Amino acid sequence: MAAEFPHSAYDDRTLQVYLLGSLPFDAILRLQRRLQFDISGDRAQAALILCEHPPLITVGRHGSRSHIRLEAEELRLRGWPIRWVNRGGGCVLHLPGQIALYAILPLDRLGLEIAGYLHTLGTAITDLLNDFSVLGEIRASDGSVCAGSRPLAALGVTVRDWVTGYGAYVNIQPALDLFRHVTASAEDALPMTSLERERGGPMRPSLVRERLIEHFRTRFGFTRVALFSDHPVLGALPPSTFGRGAGHLTTENA
Repeated sequence: MAAEFPHSAYDDRTLQVYLLGSLPFDAILRLQRRLQFDISGDRAQAALILCEHPPLITVGRHGSRSHIRLEAEELRLRGWPIRWVNRGGGCVLHLPGQIALYAILPLDRLGLEIAGYLHTLGTAITDLLNDFSVLGEIRASDGSVCAGSRPLAALGVTVRDWVTGYGAYVNIQPALDLFRHVTASAEDALPMTSLERERGGPMRPSLVRERLIEHFRTRFGFTRVALFSDHPVLGALPPSTFGRGAGHLTTENA
């Protein structure tokens, strides 16, 4: 079931969605920090960032350099930087064709504990997979969402003052062979998969993002979505690789 909370406690349940293109990791971290600051001071707000990243590896609190199977020189030649980050989960290889989802939510205002938040986030992703006839399963042991035995999405969050950061990374159509160089943990060497592979045909990324936003909105109990294609913190952005200008459009659930 979707998270529920009294209407009187959260009168304007609007989710601000930043639908961005392929952006450097540091640029998104700046935006996330700004939104976390804003929402910490005004807990009636909530935000969701959807973007892609150029190739890089992030290492969460449960990750290690030993989970990366390339030497420093190989990483340099590929142009794959490594960033150590304060989120849950292990190593994540970010590639084009993977949706990065950053959720900045006031958990106390939503009436959620951390475990419930993670489960709801994972369920929104399994809802997405179900839309395309792919059966997904949340694997709590390593914070992944799997299709069969193969991880298709990774969950990794941080919470400060009950405001969340980071979120999830969902493989839509990345080059799967590259994931053999990075594992979420030393114990888990299962090959990665993608929605395109499991669906058995090409995917339309714009539709996937649309459905992901809708499931996130529903599961967390938001009644409205306000779409944005930029933010002053980001400065001038290149044309979105997502292929749609979000502008400042507000949509509302009927």
